[in-house]
Amino acid sequence: MWSCAEFQSAYATWYYIACRGAVINLWSSPTLPNWSRPFCANSGDQVDAVVPFMGESISDGTLAKFLKNPGDRVEVDEPIAQIETDKVTIDVTSPEAGVIQKFVAKEGDTVEPGYKVAIISKSGEGVEHVPASEKPSEKAAPQPSPPAEDKKEEKAKPQVETTPVKEKPKESSPPPPKRSPTELQLPPRERERRVPMTRLRKRVATRLKDSQNTFAMLTTFNEVDMTNLMQLRTDYKDAFVEKHGVKLGFMSGFVKAAVSALQSQPIVNAVIDGDDIIYRDYIDISIAVGTPKGLVVPVLRNAEQMNFAEIEKTINGLAKKANDGSLSIDEMAGGSFTISNGGVYGSLLSTPIINPPQSAILGMHSIVSRPMVVGGNIVPRPMMYIALTYDHRLIDGREAVFFLRRIKDVVEDPRRLLLDV
Repeated sequence: MWSCAEFQSAYATWYYIACRGAVINLWSSPTLPNWSRPFCANSGDQVDAVVPFMGESISDGTLAKFLKNPGDRVEVDEPIAQIETDKVTIDVTSPEAGVIQKFVAKEGDTVEPGYKVAIISKSGEGVEHVPASEKPSEKAAPQPSPPAEDKKEEKAKPQVETTPVKEKPKESSPPPPKRSPTELQLPPRERERRVPMTRLRKRVATRLKDSQNTFAMLTTFNEVDMTNLMQLRTDYKDAFVEKHGVKLGFMSGFVKAAVSALQSQPIVNAVIDGDDIIYRDYIDISIAVGTPKGLVVPVLRNAEQMNFAEIEKTINGLAKKANDGSLSIDEMAGGSFTISNGGVYGSLLSTPIINPPQSAILGMHSIVSRPMVVGGNIVPRPMMYIALTYDHRLIDGREAVFFLRRIKDVVEDPRRLLLDV
């Protein structure tokens, strides 16, 4: 029978090998066992909760926090800790129902797949519940009162009159030097806080800087009259919800417009790889989503095959997972083009940064009513600025302008999608 340490060593090589108190002969078996709950058993009553496989491109992570305390009862597959990687947050789950006996790792530790995090007792014997908020009381011990005899002796002692001694006046300390009005006055360090960056924030910072250092980025702008798309949404929003069970938003219209523009300008969907250009015959659109932990970019697979309802349902599901921190690696991998909607935060205009290894990104902004000339008359119109940042090494200005013009035409007149004009 293999020991737990031997199983953990094999897990690091083959990603995970689990045992449930059984003898496994790897040399006589042509294939490795594959169970959904990776753990090692030390004895018949105790099992180890270990870090699961985190993805092909992720070798380690940081133990962000524990979701349970020693002594808490957990069920099978119930999360007990969270591992933060540079892409996603992964749960460490309990392999068996039981009571958490103790934690082996600490918050902030760097862990790898197969690393033991906690020991679970199936029976719960010999485990005491320790609440997280419980701390040892630090009450000051009362000082013993002086004995009665000492008090009597103090009263019996005669009081001796002493003549006050005149103290010499202390030399006054020199006043602090006065600062000149032009001298920089820095705030005290007590008013500053140093907080370590999360893995996701460090990863985002690295990728954004690499993007600036690699691409010859250039941004072109245009403006879109949102009147017809907003009217379309108003006319059919109730029927759309009744049939599809999801609200009709603006993102589906811009995704369909981006698909049409990418099909008309395939170079925007391509990417440079060394001395070659890779043309993608599929359209996977990444949607930038801001979360409290950082920016994530889930992907709409085969967006050219989706209708409005499928796009809205997929975006809503991905956005919910992003805010919950439950996005998987597969849901964020790949992508041939990105759409970033800064308008939800009130942004009027921006220059988005390309998401490598893509070659362009579309930036949407807030809708503002502005005076426009329509048919020789000045009328108020709901207008949006749109921006396209592209890699000028691959995409010329002509293709970039035509691409953005196609998005403008489709959004301003969605009937073009039906007629393919």
